[in-house]
Amino acid sequence: MDLDLTRMIAGLPAFLLAIILHEVAHGYVAYRLGDDTAKRAGRLTLSPLPHIDPVGAIFYVVSSLAGAGFGWAKPVPVSLERLRNPRRDDILVTLAGPGANLAQAIIWALLLRLAAQLGSGTLGLALVKFCFLGIAINSLLMFFNLLPIPPLDGSRVAFRLLGSHDPYLVQRLAPVGFIVLLVIIRTPVFDAFYYHLVNPFIYLLLPAFIR
Repeated sequence: MDLDLTRMIAGLPAFLLAIILHEVAHGYVAYRLGDDTAKRAGRLTLSPLPHIDPVGAIFYVVSSLAGAGFGWAKPVPVSLERLRNPRRDDILVTLAGPGANLAQAIIWALLLRLAAQLGSGTLGLALVKFCFLGIAINSLLMFFNLLPIPPLDGSRVAFRLLGSHDPYLVQRLAPVGFIVLLVIIRTPVFDAFYYHLVNPFIYLLLPAFIR
């Protein structure tokens, strides 16, 4: 429990940055594609206050103590009718979030390489561990959000690719999907997901940037 609590506190800054940039990426891509709803709502900011979802924050604490360390920010508002090409642009806006987590994982890997050059002293080891947490958190968020389970990003993309014309289908299925996600996180399915998908990605990423 002490180890999980320490990891939760140490990983909190990287977690906040991960979920905030995830949502800002959604809003920014929507803005570039014609929808300024997120911008007008003040959500294209790195300040955590407009983004924090109390339930998502509590879930991060609870899941961290259980060994998962997963949570979410408040979704940015997107008006599909404002997008220039709603069907295509909805997919681009949706994928921007996981894309932001992929970019952050790569940046953390580059920072880890720099931290490793500080040597094996206390500061160097602390920075290496912190950068590794950044990689792990963003890798988990990227893959988890790509699962085709409402309300995750992957479900929105999947429904669009399957030809769904209902822009609110994900929102209607979200309560059921949320229960499914809670069950998954508390079962060996989540462990299999992490160790057979997320973990291999992390250890593929590290050698690409650390020599």
